[in-house]
Amino acid sequence: MTRGLIVLVTAATMAAAIVPAPAQAGNGGAVAAGLIGGLAAGAIIGSAAASAPRYYEPAPVYAAPPPGPCYWTRGAPVWDAYRGMWVRPRVQVCD
Repeated sequence: MTRGLIVLVTAATMAAAIVPAPAQAGNGGAVAAGLIGGLAAGAIIGSAAASAPRYYEPAPVYAAPPPGPCYWTRGAPVWDAYRGMWVRPRVQVCD
């Protein structure tokens, strides 16, 4: 909607500038009024175009590669004092 409004105002301004007007001498106030009005219109249109939201690309994320294939196996025998016997615990091995 905003872009359509900008295009419409720009087209109307261009059309008004192209239409010939009769030359008048000694009317410096009209020139000043036109200059001030043009600057004001340019500031309004420029601020409307510049206030559009900005979207930035997110920062890259570096992650460790996933581990290779994993498997479960029996480890070396260890003494289990609670049970009072040697046990071979299961351990997971990843490449």
